[in-house]
Amino acid sequence: MNNGINNSIQYSVLVAFFSVLLMWLVKWAEINFQLTFGSLGIRPLSFSGLIGIFTSPFIHGDLTHLINNSVPVFVLIALLYQFYKDVFSTILFLSILLTGVGVWLFGRPVYHIGASGLIYALAGFIFLSGIVKKHPQLIAISLLVSFLYGGIVWGILPYKEKISWESHLSGLICGFILAIIFKNQGPIRKKYDWELEEENQDLNIEYHYKE
Repeated sequence: MNNGINNSIQYSVLVAFFSVLLMWLVKWAEINFQLTFGSLGIRPLSFSGLIGIFTSPFIHGDLTHLINNSVPVFVLIALLYQFYKDVFSTILFLSILLTGVGVWLFGRPVYHIGASGLIYALAGFIFLSGIVKKHPQLIAISLLVSFLYGGIVWGILPYKEKISWESHLSGLICGFILAIIFKNQGPIRKKYDWELEEENQDLNIEYHYKE
């Protein structure tokens, strides 16, 4: 049992590590080969900007931008894989896709880059999932996410010109939507005996009523 849990945690860490490593490899390529991938970001309502829906999360303006996004990406992807491994790929893909589409449709006519939209999507998904599912572990994690990224609400406001608040808002909405769509996926809360007794009583009442 413990070995299974330990292996699951190890896989979660590895998946998160390689996700962050990919972002760093992109920045390394930019620096080492003197390239600029900014034009591969999302350019709203531009046909050429569509590719940015899938490439923008891996592109960052500078090392500070990359460092700031690396820790939350690592933590949130590890948590997502740990609790939702059966639908991990689907949720991650849809988070990137839907967040990017939202930015492409409603963002300002500039290039939007960085993983912050994905961060907001995963944070929103994990937070609302814990509340919707009423699962003790997920609720605890939801509170942790809320505490660590408590300033997340300010990120959806256009208070800094160089920050893509559109990515943040689109990601958060996307995360909430996915939490509702996948509410029956992932960990299931263990029901206590008194809850099962109440359900049985409700079934008996409904049965006698129909009679």
